[in-house]
Amino acid sequence: MRLCARLVIGWVCCSLTTSGWAQEAESGFDLRGSISTEGMYSHAFSSASGNSPVNGGFQTLLYPTWKVNSHWSFSGAVQVRSQPYFREEYSDSKARAIVVDVVQANLTYSRFWKQSSLSVRVGQMTTAFGSFMLRYDPASNYVVDLPPTYGYYYKPVTSLGLLGAQVDATVKRFDLRAQISNSSPANPRTPFDHDQYATWTAGAGFTIQQGFRIGTSVYRGPYLDRQYPYFFRGEADPKSLPATAYGLDVQWGRGAWNASGELQHFSMAYHVIPTFTEHSGYAELRRTLTPRWYAATRISYLRASAFRGSQIYELVAGYRPNRYQLLKFGYQIQQGSAIRGTLQNGAVVQLVTTFHALSLAGK
Repeated sequence: MRLCARLVIGWVCCSLTTSGWAQEAESGFDLRGSISTEGMYSHAFSSASGNSPVNGGFQTLLYPTWKVNSHWSFSGAVQVRSQPYFREEYSDSKARAIVVDVVQANLTYSRFWKQSSLSVRVGQMTTAFGSFMLRYDPASNYVVDLPPTYGYYYKPVTSLGLLGAQVDATVKRFDLRAQISNSSPANPRTPFDHDQYATWTAGAGFTIQQGFRIGTSVYRGPYLDRQYPYFFRGEADPKSLPATAYGLDVQWGRGAWNASGELQHFSMAYHVIPTFTEHSGYAELRRTLTPRWYAATRISYLRASAFRGSQIYELVAGYRPNRYQLLKFGYQIQQGSAIRGTLQNGAVVQLVTTFHALSLAGK
């Protein structure tokens, strides 16, 4: 299935779990997942802690789905990972732990017609902004790292879940989504945290032809809390300081080639300091060389009003020893006026194993 088709189905089915199982049975329980292990080499490790530049990590993603009937279902995504694992943690000498995140846990109602569909979700879910979170699982990510605006620590697009509700719809070649969440994708808050303020997110896409889709998304809502590191003394009430984001995305696939990319702009309002702005973009390209081998690259840039920008180049060779495993050999180059030499460069070997642990079909 081509990339654009996967994106449309992903928004409608509301889960990274496979939709094929859900359509085969009227009810039942299904559990799938992936396990990825990494070996990393980067002098960012030694600069942060004075230790060896070699490190390792793992990430496990579990996708349970309980289909009650043809319209109602419960779906989830649970992540267990080590720190460090993601690139943004390499320079943090204190990032040494095992972390469990409930990324998704929601109740879904869905209807399908000949040329349209409707889905409503309530609960914990990933942000509806952008398109990369549909390929967050290492089994679906061409390369190894995340784009520069996605992540866990003070990124404008969180990789964690948000509490809220979302409506997804498709009408012929159009796909639409609208989400309201308890906090901003720039600063996710749990239901027990202070300073929770509603954020609206919306997106739309159009499939020009099979394998070629363009989309756009936007979010707006207060993003600060009073314990936030960048909430300064004398600042206005957080609920009066909105974050606004705009994004464009494109996916294209034909034959052995697949490409995708995003452009994003963010504005975080302040009163005691100038409004913070950031814009970023990336382009990915994958070429299937043989049924088992592929080559991929991602080129990214990041510019902001409060710090120096950077460029990131990622190169990956992927090998599939069997239908369940993917082995990636990657190298990343980071350049910028604030980066000294090759200090932030790094090599990664990643093994991803997908599995189908349980499937119990009802009547």
